[in-house]
Amino acid sequence: MNTFARSIDLLHRAMDVSTVRRQVIANNLANADVPNFKRSVVNFESELKRALDSENKRPPLELNMTHEKHMPGYKARDYRDVQIRRVLDYVSTYGNNGNNVDPEQEFMLATQNQMSYTLFAQAAAFEFSQINQVLRG
Repeated sequence: MNTFARSIDLLHRAMDVSTVRRQVIANNLANADVPNFKRSVVNFESELKRALDSENKRPPLELNMTHEKHMPGYKARDYRDVQIRRVLDYVSTYGNNGNNVDPEQEFMLATQNQMSYTLFAQAAAFEFSQINQVLRG
């Protein structure tokens, strides 16, 4: 995959994650007063980083597979296989009623998420403007 296509794909995935994260934050805020409600978080970036890092970490000595049923000693993980995961937060506590939603923190996360989405959209627009300049030039 060429650099442009990979960049656009990663930006598209990041924007998708931001959209899901916005829905999760909205759900958390909507249930901020529900007793025993546990907030959710989105887990994606750390798994994406592991997948991208695995592409560059070949072991110094690779094992030779002499049979198709042998397990490879190393297998790079394709970043396109990383899925967006919604995870319940059972660790934190906020209210006395068993609810762990802190509205102030959720609003801060919503603002941060919106700024990230805007940045990703601007980066994608820049990538396409670069291609547009090349085609016009």
